[in-house]
Amino acid sequence: METTTSRTGEESTAGRRTAGAGAPAGAVEGYLRADFPWYGLDGTHRGPRWLMQVGAGADGTVDHGSTGHGDPPSRNLEVKGARRFTAVVTVARRPERRSADDTGHLEATSVSSAAWLAGSGLLAGTWPTGIDHTLRQKWLDQQTALAWELADDLDGPAWVSLTLPVDGRPTPFHYRESEYGWVLAGSAGGVHLGAYGRGMSAYGLGFSVIEDITAYAH
Repeated sequence: METTTSRTGEESTAGRRTAGAGAPAGAVEGYLRADFPWYGLDGTHRGPRWLMQVGAGADGTVDHGSTGHGDPPSRNLEVKGARRFTAVVTVARRPERRSADDTGHLEATSVSSAAWLAGSGLLAGTWPTGIDHTLRQKWLDQQTALAWELADDLDGPAWVSLTLPVDGRPTPFHYRESEYGWVLAGSAGGVHLGAYGRGMSAYGLGFSVIEDITAYAH
């Protein structure tokens, strides 16, 4: 898979951060530093919108981030009436390039990058809490490894094609479901897009450029 960082390093951590219930105060500054447009659900979504987290390289360049829609993700699947949410992941299109410390190369980003961040984000936002901590970590490690493998095989049987509007234009996505929710990934508008959610059907969603990212901070 072409990704900006390794599976065991910064990208994995960033993927897990993305699933947080919201960004800390002042986090909008990270979004404003990005040199690419942010995407969210389009105007058909009338519910709450909120910032999550951005992921940046060692040199501070923002490479990806997520915006939340609906209720903040619940970490407890056993709670009756689990909250409904959709997170939209925007990944900058980056070519292969030298690392910030000039000691190696960073691979180009791709649709698989968005699929990985969305898949790991779903796990981090919905993992079951009613099990032993040690077993829970093993479960998370196993499921995260599986999410990585699935993201690296977008033409495999785990994925189906789904066409959704992006800025009003029909756009193809790779889509899969699991017992924890759903994940999709594609490309549009000069970026790679991913999304994940639970309780909100992906089939009725549409995406658009966020004209004012600061509106998500209120």
